[in-house]
Amino acid sequence: MPTELTEPVTYYLDAGDDFIILNNLLEKNLKIRFEGYQCLSCGQDLPIFAQGMCKKCYFESPQVGEWVMKPELSQAHLGIEDRDLSYEQNVQLQPHIVYLAKTSDIKVGVTRKSQVPYRWIDQGADEALPILETPNRFLAGQAEVLIKQHITDKTGWQKMLKGVQSDKDIIQVREQIKKHLNDELLTYWLDDSQPVIITYPVIKHPEKVKSINLKKIPEFERKLTGIKGQYLIFDDGNVFNVRNHSGYIINLSF
Repeated sequence: MPTELTEPVTYYLDAGDDFIILNNLLEKNLKIRFEGYQCLSCGQDLPIFAQGMCKKCYFESPQVGEWVMKPELSQAHLGIEDRDLSYEQNVQLQPHIVYLAKTSDIKVGVTRKSQVPYRWIDQGADEALPILETPNRFLAGQAEVLIKQHITDKTGWQKMLKGVQSDKDIIQVREQIKKHLNDELLTYWLDDSQPVIITYPVIKHPEKVKSINLKKIPEFERKLTGIKGQYLIFDDGNVFNVRNHSGYIINLSF
């Protein structure tokens, strides 16, 4: 879902020729019906394997190389190709931000500078703080490897959707993290960055969370009561991860 950092966050749904402002659908019944697949890479009507792609594209497309999830494996700065060197250089050899994000706990993450603050919104962060800016993905990955020895790099999605939030001070965590970085990485340290506070269009956080999968439930209708991260939250505690259903063709009515 494309987003805009407003208060609260504005969520959009790509409807082909137009966009739907999902915030306007709060407290309305949404009916979602699975219609088919369209691989985000080849465009064919093939079952989605992962990340919006069919199985063949998932193992061949440069968009989902191992370095995407593990930035420390990036090699474009060495001129070494994984799947497509031109694509990898374009993505990897640009400024990257290493950040702390407060979801259910404080976690570390890496994103391209151009993806700030959208990456934080995607994760449902209530607060985010850039701590390093590196010239490429590899160096950001190296920093993340060191930092995640001391704090998590995972989002507790169920707690995040329930509105459970860490009481740790993100600035204090930043100062603790700084002690674990080497001199090379500290040259990219951001001393003056300030936390970004993010609010979401949630009327009520669910007490219990259950995820809807269109492979198991191809059609459902429920009242929308919130949007956080990449999740639609419904009044009965069911949630729908829009990002996990990339490549699915759906019929949406309300």
